[in-house]
Parts: sequence; structure tokens; C-alpha cells
Amino acid sequence: MRDDRQEARRAVEAMVMVAEAPVAPGLMAQLIEIPIGEVEAICDELADEYRAEGRGFELVRAAGGYRYRSHPDAEGYVKRFVVSGQSARLSSAALETLAIVAYKQPLSRAQVSAIRGVNAEGAMRTLEQRGLIYEAGRDPGPGNARLFATTAAFLERLGLDSLRDLPPLVDFVPGAEVIEALETSLMADSRPTPVSDANGDGAGGGEAGGGA
Repeated sequence: MRDDRQEARRAVEAMVMVAEAPVAPGLMAQLIEIPIGEVEAICDELADEYRAEGRGFELVRAAGGYRYRSHPDAEGYVKRFVVSGQSARLSSAALETLAIVAYKQPLSRAQVSAIRGVNAEGAMRTLEQRGLIYEAGRDPGPGNARLFATTAAFLERLGLDSLRDLPPLVDFVPGAEVIEALETSLMADSRPTPVSDANGDGAGGGEAGGGA
């Protein structure tokens, strides 16, 4: 029985090691032919062992699966190795746009642009090309604008298991009244500016003037 357990541990390590994306515990359980709970227990054991041994990597749960990543304590060395000379880093505009999509998804390009106060077309295109956001549907309103949301790759990059693990938005943005004002302005911006009231009688129009 102990040999079977050791074999399962080796299999988990091997699969997570070669995978390009987080490996779901259900898939590993199916391939090793053991219960999902046992796979999760093995992953917890391995993570504890790596931590106790002071390894330069750790086993973490992200995007619904398990993956290896470098230990946060080794961040400085990893940056020297990977980031030095790297020109494909996201710009601050793209990072701001990604944060907006992450917390307000799903939403359209126009909505992102309205929140940022500048055209977000280029940043959205970059994020979509990087596989960090995707088209999650269409707005049922006029124009059927494309709605965007974050991908599993986004969760993996941040080391999150789900969007519920994002830090509370209240820690980073103004109060609720400001957010409400922004959302109200988004709704208003999607409608043409009226030149008279709904009845067309120009009541209270003042400078707008009446008809002929």
C-alpha cells in the first residue's frame, strides 16, 4: 500500500512538472486511478515538504488546478534571470485596463474607456492577444457590444484559484458614491444627448430654444 502511495506522489509531481497550465486534481485522479481527495492530500503533503525543506519553488493551487512556481523569496533572482532584457512587459495602461476588467467583468471596450478616461482600444487588444482577457458574450443593448472577462491564464499568472481570491476592491478605489456616479455616467454616455424633453414641448429648455 505504501508503494502505491509513493507511486501516486511521483505521478503527481511528474504531471505538474511537465504541464504548461495548472493541472486539475480531477484529471490527475482519473489518470492515477485514485480519489480526488487523495490527490489533493498528496498535493498538500508535497507543498508542506517543499516549504519545510526551504526549496526555491513551491506547489500552489491556481485557476482550479496545481502548478509549480518560484518561491516569492527568490523573486529578486528570478527577475534578474527572466526580466533582464525582457521587452514584452505589459505597459501601465494595459495593467490598469486589466485591473478594471478583473473587477468589473464582463464589460465592453467603451465601458473600460469611460472608466479610465482614455481610449482603451489598444490596451484591450494587447490583453486579448496575450490571452489574459477574452470575449465572454455580447451586450443585449443597442449595438451588441462585445463583453470581455479575464481568462484562466490571468488567474494562473496571479497565482489565484478563482476571482473570489482577488483583494477587496474597496482597498483600491474611491467610495461607493464615486463608483455609482461612474456607472451612471456610463449609462448616460451610451444615449444621445437630448435637445428637448420626452414630450418634445421644450419645457425648461431655456437656451435650447423651441421649434420653428
